[in-house]
Amino acid sequence: MKRYFAPLFLAAAAIAATPVVAADAFPTARPVTLVVPFPPGGPTDALARRLAEKLREPLNQNVIVENRSGAGGNIGSEYVASAKPDGYTILFGTSGPLAINVSLYKKQNYNPETSFAPIIRIGHLPNILVVNPSVPANNLQELIAYAQKNPDKLSYASSGNGASSHLAGILFNRMAGTKIMHIPYKGTGPALNDLLGGQVSMSFTDILTALPYIKAGKLRPIGLASAHRSDALPDLPTLSEQGLKGYDVSVFFGIVAPKDTPADVVNTLNQAFKTALADPTIEQTLRMQGIVEAQDKTPQGLSSFITTEVPKWRELIQSANVSID
Repeated sequence: MKRYFAPLFLAAAAIAATPVVAADAFPTARPVTLVVPFPPGGPTDALARRLAEKLREPLNQNVIVENRSGAGGNIGSEYVASAKPDGYTILFGTSGPLAINVSLYKKQNYNPETSFAPIIRIGHLPNILVVNPSVPANNLQELIAYAQKNPDKLSYASSGNGASSHLAGILFNRMAGTKIMHIPYKGTGPALNDLLGGQVSMSFTDILTALPYIKAGKLRPIGLASAHRSDALPDLPTLSEQGLKGYDVSVFFGIVAPKDTPADVVNTLNQAFKTALADPTIEQTLRMQGIVEAQDKTPQGLSSFITTEVPKWRELIQSANVSID
Protein backbone atom coordinates (compact mmCIF):
# COMPACT_ATOMS: atom_id res chain seq x y z
CA MET A 1 0.00 0.00 0.00
CA LYS A 2 2.84 2.39 0.86
CA ARG A 3 4.45 1.68 -2.50
CA TYR A 4 1.12 2.31 -4.19
CA PHE A 5 0.24 5.60 -2.45
CA ALA A 6 3.73 7.07 -2.23
CA PRO A 7 3.75 8.42 -5.81
CA LEU A 8 0.35 10.02 -5.23
CA PHE A 9 1.55 11.69 -2.03
CA LEU A 10 4.66 12.95 -3.80
CA ALA A 11 2.63 14.30 -6.71
CA ALA A 12 0.20 16.06 -4.37
CA ALA A 13 3.08 17.55 -2.41
CA ALA A 14 4.69 18.79 -5.60
CA ILE A 15 1.47 20.42 -6.73
CA ALA A 16 1.01 22.07 -3.34
CA ALA A 17 4.58 23.38 -3.38
CA THR A 18 4.33 24.77 -6.92
CA PRO A 19 3.71 28.53 -7.03
CA VAL A 20 0.33 29.36 -8.44
CA VAL A 21 1.20 30.93 -11.78
CA ALA A 22 -2.03 32.19 -12.68
CA ALA A 23 -3.55 30.85 -15.78
CA ASP A 24 -6.01 33.67 -15.29
CA ALA A 25 -3.41 36.36 -14.55
CA PHE A 26 -4.07 39.39 -16.70
CA PRO A 27 -3.20 39.64 -19.56
CA THR A 28 -1.66 36.22 -20.16
CA ALA A 29 -4.73 34.47 -21.55
CA ARG A 30 -5.09 36.21 -24.90
CA PRO A 31 -4.60 39.54 -26.73
CA VAL A 32 -6.37 42.65 -25.49
CA THR A 33 -8.94 44.16 -27.87
CA LEU A 34 -9.00 47.95 -28.05
CA VAL A 35 -12.34 48.93 -29.57
CA VAL A 36 -12.44 52.15 -31.58
CA PRO A 37 -16.11 53.18 -32.03
CA PHE A 38 -15.38 55.02 -35.28
CA PRO A 39 -14.31 54.02 -38.80
CA PRO A 40 -10.66 53.42 -39.68
CA GLY A 41 -8.57 56.34 -40.85
CA GLY A 42 -9.62 59.13 -38.51
CA PRO A 43 -7.49 60.75 -35.78
CA THR A 44 -8.97 58.52 -33.06
CA ASP A 45 -8.21 55.37 -35.02
CA ALA A 46 -4.69 56.55 -35.90
CA LEU A 47 -3.81 57.32 -32.29
CA ALA A 48 -5.32 54.05 -31.05
CA ARG A 49 -3.17 52.05 -33.47
CA ARG A 50 0.02 53.88 -32.50
CA LEU A 51 -0.70 53.25 -28.81
CA ALA A 52 -1.57 49.59 -29.45
CA GLU A 53 1.92 49.05 -30.86
CA LYS A 54 3.53 50.56 -27.77
CA LEU A 55 1.35 48.64 -25.31
CA ARG A 56 2.79 45.28 -26.36
CA GLU A 57 5.95 45.64 -24.29
CA PRO A 58 4.50 46.80 -20.94
CA LEU A 59 1.64 44.30 -21.18
CA ASN A 60 3.77 41.52 -22.71
CA GLN A 61 0.76 40.86 -24.88
CA ASN A 62 -0.61 41.92 -28.26
CA VAL A 63 -3.26 44.64 -28.41
CA ILE A 64 -5.65 44.38 -31.34
CA VAL A 65 -7.54 47.43 -32.59
CA GLU A 66 -11.11 46.66 -33.64
CA ASN A 67 -13.33 49.25 -35.31
CA ARG A 68 -17.02 49.07 -34.39
CA SER A 69 -18.46 52.28 -35.77
CA GLY A 70 -21.96 53.71 -35.96
CA ALA A 71 -24.45 55.92 -34.12
CA GLY A 72 -21.86 58.51 -33.16
CA GLY A 73 -19.74 55.95 -31.33
CA ASN A 74 -22.63 54.27 -29.51
CA ILE A 75 -22.38 50.88 -31.22
CA GLY A 76 -18.79 50.24 -30.21
CA SER A 77 -19.35 51.70 -26.77
CA GLU A 78 -22.38 49.50 -26.11
CA TYR A 79 -20.33 46.50 -27.23
CA VAL A 80 -17.64 47.22 -24.65
CA ALA A 81 -20.15 48.08 -21.91
CA SER A 82 -21.71 44.61 -22.29
CA ALA A 83 -18.39 42.74 -22.60
CA LYS A 84 -16.99 40.49 -19.89
CA PRO A 85 -15.29 42.66 -17.25
CA ASP A 86 -11.91 40.98 -17.44
CA GLY A 87 -9.82 43.70 -19.11
CA TYR A 88 -9.55 41.97 -22.46
CA THR A 89 -12.07 44.26 -24.15
CA ILE A 90 -11.58 48.01 -23.64
CA LEU A 91 -12.81 51.17 -25.34
CA PHE A 92 -10.95 54.08 -26.88
CA GLY A 93 -13.63 56.63 -26.07
CA THR A 94 -14.07 60.28 -26.99
CA SER A 95 -16.32 63.15 -25.93
CA GLY A 96 -19.25 61.76 -27.94
CA PRO A 97 -19.73 58.33 -26.41
CA LEU A 98 -18.28 59.27 -23.00
CA ALA A 99 -20.07 62.58 -22.39
CA ILE A 100 -22.36 63.91 -25.13
CA ASN A 101 -24.41 61.03 -26.56
CA VAL A 102 -26.17 60.15 -23.32
CA SER A 103 -28.07 63.45 -23.59
CA LEU A 104 -28.28 63.51 -27.38
CA TYR A 105 -29.70 60.10 -28.30
CA LYS A 106 -33.21 59.17 -27.24
CA LYS A 107 -32.21 55.50 -26.88
CA GLN A 108 -28.84 54.44 -25.55
CA ASN A 109 -28.06 51.13 -23.88
CA TYR A 110 -25.22 52.32 -21.67
CA ASN A 111 -24.41 55.22 -19.39
CA PRO A 112 -20.92 56.78 -19.52
CA GLU A 113 -20.92 57.42 -15.77
CA THR A 114 -22.07 53.98 -14.61
CA SER A 115 -21.39 51.44 -17.37
CA PHE A 116 -17.59 51.64 -17.43
CA ALA A 117 -14.51 51.36 -15.27
CA PRO A 118 -12.32 54.36 -16.20
CA ILE A 119 -8.69 53.54 -16.95
CA ILE A 120 -6.91 56.67 -18.15
CA ARG A 121 -7.51 60.02 -19.79
CA ILE A 122 -5.18 60.37 -22.78
CA GLY A 123 -5.70 64.07 -23.48
CA HIS A 124 -7.73 66.31 -25.73
CA LEU A 125 -7.69 67.50 -29.32
CA PRO A 126 -8.35 71.23 -29.53
CA ASN A 127 -11.01 72.42 -31.92
CA ILE A 128 -10.44 75.58 -33.88
CA LEU A 129 -12.78 78.14 -35.40
CA VAL A 130 -11.83 78.74 -39.03
CA VAL A 131 -13.49 80.87 -41.69
CA ASN A 132 -13.39 80.99 -45.44
CA PRO A 133 -11.02 83.82 -46.50
CA SER A 134 -13.99 85.65 -48.05
CA VAL A 135 -15.35 86.39 -44.55
CA PRO A 136 -14.24 89.92 -43.58
CA ALA A 137 -12.94 89.05 -40.12
CA ASN A 138 -9.47 88.37 -38.74
CA ASN A 139 -10.32 87.85 -35.08
CA LEU A 140 -13.23 87.03 -32.81
CA GLN A 141 -14.45 90.57 -32.21
CA GLU A 142 -14.49 91.37 -35.93
CA LEU A 143 -16.38 88.14 -36.62
CA ILE A 144 -18.99 88.83 -33.93
CA ALA A 145 -19.47 92.41 -35.11
CA TYR A 146 -19.94 91.28 -38.72
CA ALA A 147 -22.33 88.48 -37.72
CA GLN A 148 -24.47 90.84 -35.66
CA LYS A 149 -24.69 93.41 -38.45
CA ASN A 150 -25.34 90.76 -41.11
CA PRO A 151 -27.46 88.09 -39.40
CA ASP A 152 -28.38 86.31 -42.62
CA LYS A 153 -24.97 86.13 -44.28
CA LEU A 154 -22.97 83.71 -42.16
CA SER A 155 -23.35 79.95 -41.76
CA TYR A 156 -21.31 77.25 -40.06
CA ALA A 157 -20.73 73.71 -41.25
CA SER A 158 -20.78 70.68 -38.98
CA SER A 159 -20.13 67.00 -39.53
CA GLY A 160 -23.74 66.25 -38.61
CA ASN A 161 -26.60 67.05 -36.28
CA GLY A 162 -25.49 66.53 -32.69
CA ALA A 163 -21.79 66.37 -33.53
CA SER A 164 -19.41 68.38 -31.37
CA SER A 165 -18.93 70.75 -34.32
CA HIS A 166 -22.69 71.38 -34.26
CA LEU A 167 -22.84 71.90 -30.51
CA ALA A 168 -19.82 74.20 -30.71
CA GLY A 169 -21.82 76.54 -32.94
CA ILE A 170 -24.81 76.47 -30.61
CA LEU A 171 -22.57 77.45 -27.70
CA PHE A 172 -20.89 80.14 -29.81
CA ASN A 173 -24.21 81.72 -30.81
CA ARG A 174 -25.37 81.72 -27.20
CA MET A 175 -22.19 83.26 -25.78
CA ALA A 176 -21.53 85.71 -28.65
CA GLY A 177 -25.12 86.83 -29.13
CA THR A 178 -25.12 85.84 -32.80
CA LYS A 179 -27.49 83.85 -35.02
CA ILE A 180 -25.12 82.09 -37.39
CA MET A 181 -26.98 79.43 -39.37
CA HIS A 182 -26.10 75.76 -38.91
CA ILE A 183 -25.55 73.61 -42.03
CA PRO A 184 -25.14 69.90 -41.18
CA TYR A 185 -23.18 67.51 -43.40
CA LYS A 186 -22.61 63.78 -43.41
CA GLY A 187 -19.07 63.85 -42.11
CA THR A 188 -16.13 66.20 -41.76
CA GLY A 189 -14.97 65.70 -45.37
CA PRO A 190 -18.08 67.10 -47.11
CA ALA A 191 -18.31 69.94 -44.57
CA LEU A 192 -14.69 70.87 -45.21
CA ASN A 193 -15.13 70.77 -48.98
CA ASP A 194 -17.99 73.26 -48.89
CA LEU A 195 -16.14 75.47 -46.44
CA LEU A 196 -13.14 75.59 -48.77
CA GLY A 197 -15.47 76.31 -51.69
CA GLY A 198 -17.20 79.14 -49.89
CA GLN A 199 -20.65 77.51 -49.76
CA VAL A 200 -20.49 77.94 -45.97
CA SER A 201 -18.71 80.65 -44.00
CA MET A 202 -17.05 78.91 -41.09
CA SER A 203 -16.63 75.75 -39.07
CA PHE A 204 -15.47 74.42 -35.73
CA THR A 205 -13.16 71.55 -36.59
CA ASP A 206 -10.18 69.81 -35.04
CA ILE A 207 -6.83 71.49 -35.41
CA LEU A 208 -5.29 68.43 -37.11
CA THR A 209 -7.80 68.67 -39.98
CA ALA A 210 -7.57 72.44 -40.33
CA LEU A 211 -3.82 72.97 -40.04
CA PRO A 212 -2.76 72.14 -43.64
CA TYR A 213 -5.41 74.48 -45.05
CA ILE A 214 -4.45 77.24 -42.64
CA LYS A 215 -0.81 76.98 -43.68
CA ALA A 216 -1.85 77.03 -47.36
CA GLY A 217 -3.94 80.18 -46.82
CA LYS A 218 -7.17 78.42 -47.76
CA LEU A 219 -8.72 78.88 -44.32
CA ARG A 220 -8.30 81.72 -41.84
CA PRO A 221 -8.04 80.84 -38.14
CA ILE A 222 -10.08 82.97 -35.75
CA GLY A 223 -9.24 81.27 -32.45
CA LEU A 224 -8.75 78.03 -30.56
CA ALA A 225 -12.03 76.60 -29.26
CA SER A 226 -10.27 75.17 -26.22
CA ALA A 227 -9.17 76.26 -22.77
CA HIS A 228 -5.50 76.61 -23.70
CA ARG A 229 -3.40 77.44 -26.72
CA SER A 230 -1.93 74.72 -28.91
CA ASP A 231 1.73 74.05 -29.67
CA ALA A 232 0.63 73.55 -33.29
CA LEU A 233 -0.37 77.27 -33.50
CA PRO A 234 1.22 78.85 -30.43
CA ASP A 235 0.53 82.44 -31.52
CA LEU A 236 -3.20 81.91 -32.06
CA PRO A 237 -5.21 82.98 -29.00
CA THR A 238 -8.17 81.02 -27.73
CA LEU A 239 -11.72 82.28 -28.12
CA SER A 240 -11.82 82.53 -24.34
CA GLU A 241 -8.83 84.87 -24.38
CA GLN A 242 -10.57 87.00 -27.00
CA GLY A 243 -13.71 87.50 -24.97
CA LEU A 244 -15.78 84.29 -24.83
CA LYS A 245 -14.71 83.44 -21.29
CA GLY A 246 -14.75 79.72 -20.56
CA TYR A 247 -15.49 78.65 -24.13
CA ASP A 248 -14.11 75.11 -24.57
CA VAL A 249 -15.35 72.45 -26.97
CA SER A 250 -12.25 70.26 -27.17
CA VAL A 251 -12.61 66.57 -27.97
CA PHE A 252 -11.15 64.43 -25.19
CA PHE A 253 -9.82 60.87 -25.42
CA GLY A 254 -10.24 58.33 -22.61
CA ILE A 255 -9.79 54.59 -22.15
CA VAL A 256 -12.46 52.65 -20.27
CA ALA A 257 -13.30 49.02 -19.52
CA PRO A 258 -16.64 47.42 -18.65
CA LYS A 259 -17.85 48.18 -15.13
CA ASP A 260 -16.82 45.69 -12.44
CA THR A 261 -13.45 45.14 -14.09
CA PRO A 262 -11.14 44.21 -11.16
CA ALA A 263 -9.10 47.06 -9.71
CA ASP A 264 -5.80 45.23 -10.25
CA VAL A 265 -6.62 44.78 -13.94
CA VAL A 266 -7.52 48.46 -14.27
CA ASN A 267 -4.23 49.36 -12.58
CA THR A 268 -2.26 47.09 -14.92
CA LEU A 269 -3.85 48.73 -17.95
CA ASN A 270 -3.38 52.21 -16.50
CA GLN A 271 0.34 51.64 -15.92
CA ALA A 272 0.76 50.16 -19.42
CA PHE A 273 -0.88 53.20 -21.04
CA LYS A 274 1.29 55.54 -18.95
CA THR A 275 4.38 53.71 -20.16
CA ALA A 276 3.20 53.89 -23.78
CA LEU A 277 2.41 57.59 -23.52
CA ALA A 278 5.89 58.28 -22.15
CA ASP A 279 7.49 56.80 -25.28
CA PRO A 280 9.20 59.59 -27.28
CA THR A 281 7.61 58.50 -30.54
CA ILE A 282 4.13 58.66 -28.97
CA GLU A 283 4.88 62.09 -27.50
CA GLN A 284 5.90 63.21 -30.98
CA THR A 285 2.72 61.74 -32.47
CA LEU A 286 0.61 63.66 -29.95
CA ARG A 287 2.38 66.91 -30.77
CA MET A 288 2.06 66.37 -34.52
CA GLN A 289 -1.66 65.74 -34.16
CA GLY A 290 -2.11 68.79 -31.93
CA ILE A 291 -3.23 66.65 -28.99
CA VAL A 292 -2.69 68.09 -25.53
CA GLU A 293 -1.75 65.34 -23.10
CA ALA A 294 -3.76 65.03 -19.88
CA GLN A 295 -1.98 65.95 -16.64
CA ASP A 296 -4.04 63.63 -14.45
CA LYS A 297 -3.71 60.11 -15.82
CA THR A 298 -5.30 58.25 -12.92
CA PRO A 299 -8.54 56.27 -13.31
CA GLN A 300 -10.08 58.61 -10.74
CA GLY A 301 -9.04 61.59 -12.85
CA LEU A 302 -10.94 60.30 -15.88
CA SER A 303 -13.95 59.41 -13.74
CA SER A 304 -14.11 62.93 -12.30
CA PHE A 305 -13.67 64.48 -15.73
CA ILE A 306 -16.55 62.49 -17.24
CA THR A 307 -18.70 63.46 -14.26
CA THR A 308 -18.17 67.15 -15.06
CA GLU A 309 -18.48 66.80 -18.85
CA VAL A 310 -21.83 64.97 -18.92
CA PRO A 311 -23.91 67.74 -17.26
CA LYS A 312 -22.10 70.45 -19.22
CA TRP A 313 -23.20 68.98 -22.53
CA ARG A 314 -26.62 67.95 -21.19
CA GLU A 315 -27.49 71.53 -20.32
CA LEU A 316 -26.45 72.77 -23.76
CA ILE A 317 -28.26 70.00 -25.65
CA GLN A 318 -31.48 70.39 -23.69
CA SER A 319 -31.48 74.17 -23.99
CA ALA A 320 -31.11 73.89 -27.77
CA ASN A 321 -33.69 71.06 -27.97
CA VAL A 322 -31.31 68.85 -29.96
CA SER A 323 -31.95 65.10 -30.12
CA ILE A 324 -31.30 62.09 -32.36
CA ASP A 325 -33.61 59.09 -32.61
